[in-house]
Amino acid sequence: MEGNEARDIAEVPAVEIINTAAVHLMSAAAVHTGLSEDAPADLDEARKLINALAGLVTAAATEIGDHHARPLRDGLRSLQLAFREASIVPDEPGKGPGEKFTGPVS
Repeated sequence: MEGNEARDIAEVPAVEIINTAAVHLMSAAAVHTGLSEDAPADLDEARKLINALAGLVTAAATEIGDHHARPLRDGLRSLQLAFREASIVPDEPGKGPGEKFTGPVS
């Protein structure tokens, strides 16, 4: 990393970096879940992204505080429900993407 880049990233609060990463995961998961008209659903890819998002949100929640974690959890839950709706053969409760971190979503 160049000196200027290291200084720039050092000035960004952790909560902002975590939120940015989560938003990227959410956006990609939404596209792969079929929530975008621009691309076909790819539930295998969506599952991976939702699992990663759930792990990040769960691990970061205590670090970033409820004020920042609540919207991330809400977005995650919406993606989990959209995934369940898009699935031809729904996962058993507690076995859907991210549910090992969040518990069953219904």
